[in-house]
Amino acid sequence: MSIPSNPRLSIVVPCYNEREVVTLCLDRVLATPHTKEVIVVDDGSKDGTRDVLTEYARTHDIRLFLQPKNMGKGAALREGFRHVTGDIVLIQDADLEYDPKDYDALIRPLADGRADVVFGSRFLGYPRRAHLFWHRMGNVAMTLLSNMVTNLDLTDMETCYKAFRADYLPKLELESDGFNIEPELTAKLAAMHARIYEVPISYAGRDYAEGKKITWRDGVKGVYAITRFGLQGKRLAKRLRERGELPE
Repeated sequence: MSIPSNPRLSIVVPCYNEREVVTLCLDRVLATPHTKEVIVVDDGSKDGTRDVLTEYARTHDIRLFLQPKNMGKGAALREGFRHVTGDIVLIQDADLEYDPKDYDALIRPLADGRADVVFGSRFLGYPRRAHLFWHRMGNVAMTLLSNMVTNLDLTDMETCYKAFRADYLPKLELESDGFNIEPELTAKLAAMHARIYEVPISYAGRDYAEGKKITWRDGVKGVYAITRFGLQGKRLAKRLRERGELPE
């Protein structure tokens, strides 16, 4: 599959308990000058976010899907991925930590034919908010472990901003429900020998009082996930090659 010079983006937005900021986030996404569809998946919010999104969808060009209960970021993304019709998939968290103004940088290597996948690294560029030291160290450790398993040289494996060719979706066989979707995507794309680029992005990270949700428990789960999906990715790539769906 070749990406057209003016690709259609499928922007998938998982959302959980973001009543105060979600419409501002979506306003910024919709304001970007790209051909796009915006797929929003509410993951069983309990703070009124679902009502806010339902009302927003009546007057704005988004496709809204409501999970029956809170199932995790990975489950929300997998639901959103089922409805993708564009050339490029781009993941956008519903908070205000990531800036849609970075979309051009994310999709350029894909549209130019240089990359199959692009990660937006929070640690390669500025401006970024001076943030939580131990959260940063946890991210460094997780990225290092992921790099050891995948033989990549990423600086930010856990980044939300991942953009990739939509034709990879049917091959990935994703299964994670929670935040382990990040190492799962990374491991499986690496096992398929996808051409992965990193580009610098801005970042306005929140602290826990402002609504940040990932905790040290997710880090512990992530260590297991990196190892598990590293092995699983290799088996998946082998099956795809045997079926002729992946080059040798």
